[in-house]
Amino acid sequence: MTTDEATKNEGEVQTAALAEQGEDITPNQDRGVLKIVKRPGNEEKSPMIGDKVYVHYKGKLANGKKFDSSRDRNEPFIFSLGKGQVIKAWDIGVATMKKGEICHLLCKPEYAYGSAGSVPKIPSNATLFFEIELLDFKGEDLFEDGGIIRRIKRKGEGYSNPNEGATVEIHLEGFYGGRIFDCRDVTFVVGEGEDHDIPIGIDKALEKMQREEYCILYLGPRYGFGNAGKPKFGIKANAELVYEVTLKSFEKVRIEFLSISVFLICSPMLVCFVFLDAVQDLFLYLFLGLFPLCFFFFFFFFF
Repeated sequence: MTTDEATKNEGEVQTAALAEQGEDITPNQDRGVLKIVKRPGNEEKSPMIGDKVYVHYKGKLANGKKFDSSRDRNEPFIFSLGKGQVIKAWDIGVATMKKGEICHLLCKPEYAYGSAGSVPKIPSNATLFFEIELLDFKGEDLFEDGGIIRRIKRKGEGYSNPNEGATVEIHLEGFYGGRIFDCRDVTFVVGEGEDHDIPIGIDKALEKMQREEYCILYLGPRYGFGNAGKPKFGIKANAELVYEVTLKSFEKVRIEFLSISVFLICSPMLVCFVFLDAVQDLFLYLFLGLFPLCFFFFFFFFF
């Protein structure tokens, strides 16, 4: 038996085993993504939407032919989970994994590259086999300074976010030192959270959230209550805080209305400035034109 034949047989066996024994992990239970755990993970937590995940993987066609491998490149593959950066099967499958876990996924075309395929290696309507190892994952660094880390427990609806000045209704729970110090529903204007004993980090994070999103926010001191702390809540200076926040609803500031208002206010002022400038120029021209004539008459009559 040749190497190619052995590879083909191995691939067919793996595919058949997954098709028969694999767990259906699709939300619709349509058997579009089947999974078998080959090595359990060493932690209980799984990555959440928006987390940056680090994986090693091997990808094969259903006949066992390898089309890609991060191990061949000796470089982990990194992507943000649930953001559409990879095929649907990966967003679904990796979300079920634990750190250190190795699993096999069998992915139907509609959860992979569909009828388009991915030329030249993946043909149209191809069922794919993956071996994936979840090396590590970490929350989304919202401002790339380590100050606000977000982990999304429930994805929000739509694509709109509150802007500064928007009125938001949220539910929040704040944690510090292993205890809960705040739990309430509150309505306020984004940018004015501190007036409601809400740290600035919540204000900033809300501008990146969607309606009905439920997330965990890890706030560094500069985005929490800073050097002052919050004696009211028993929080010391430079404390790191954890909040669970649900954005229940929001009403954005009408930028169009503000723009029109500014235009209506500024337009008359601009007209006045232009008029005054024109009048000023007129007097300047008259002065420059009449001054030599006046000088001539003055010199002629008096000398």
